[in-house]
Amino acid sequence: MEEKLSEKQIEARNSLPDELKPIFDDFVADYKYVATQRHGRPYISYIVLADMVRAGWRLTAEPMK
Repeated sequence: MEEKLSEKQIEARNSLPDELKPIFDDFVADYKYVATQRHGRPYISYIVLADMVRAGWRLTAEPMK
């Protein structure tokens, strides 16, 4: 079952050009997973993540186990 996107997530995602949307989606998924591990449930500022992607954030290495 696909997760329903929040209005804020859709708004932030749509503020990006199409070529950056997959990067944003991966960043959101990674952030959500780690925040849940650390805090039990994540709080995500989607617009901040979109701003970071727009500023040049990219995964540059394989994650460590």
